[in-house]
Amino acid sequence: MSKRNALITGGARGIGAACAKALAAEGYRVFINYVNSSEVANKLADEIIANGGEAFAVKADVRDPLQVEEMINNISQHGGVDALISNANMSFTSKPFLDQTWQEFSQKLNDEMFAAYNTAQLAAKVMKEKHFGRLIFISSTLSEMPAPAFIAHGTAKGALDSFNKYLAQELGPYGITSNIVAPGLVETDATKEAPEEFKEMIRQHTPTQKIAQPEDVANTVRYLASEKSGHITGTYNPVCGGAYIQ
Repeated sequence: MSKRNALITGGARGIGAACAKALAAEGYRVFINYVNSSEVANKLADEIIANGGEAFAVKADVRDPLQVEEMINNISQHGGVDALISNANMSFTSKPFLDQTWQEFSQKLNDEMFAAYNTAQLAAKVMKEKHFGRLIFISSTLSEMPAPAFIAHGTAKGALDSFNKYLAQELGPYGITSNIVAPGLVETDATKEAPEEFKEMIRQHTPTQKIAQPEDVANTVRYLASEKSGHITGTYNPVCGGAYIQ
């Protein structure tokens, strides 16, 4: 029970999987949340265990409050959530504003914020009792740098960024920090179909001259989830090689 527990929503692939590995290496017991990727999630858990870590694959749709509550309760059998990495990907309609309906726009906003709100609230109640907690939300630099047809995605992530500031202010007295990690373009299964010309354009406009790997994002998450980051809260951390500079 002395080992800390990390829950990574959408943890089976890409950034989530890299976070699970990084936090396991940090000494966390990791819970890899998935919806449909059972085989992938269990394979990842087995890999972490084979490398000396402790991991469990846990199925739950984070848009369903009953499933989230059951997942949080199950983790309580191991001592409760100490770090939440809110990473679950919510689909969205990619359209310009003038062509998009409110229903298409609000679907992304509702799914993004409900999943983050509900999961964070249940986790924070456990963290408050421990007087320790790390809330880490995976946002996007598109919340600060608009791109054509990404209005639903960018606006939802912008709401998440604002939500994070309020949590940092309200939960700080309970030993709970809350921070945003905002990747730019990352090489994952979700982006592998992007045209090479587009990737090359991004790379050329990035000061580090590279496209991020999931591990680049996970390394930032790893620090923010650690004991050493206890005085860092309410921050927005772009992981984009300087493509967006505040």
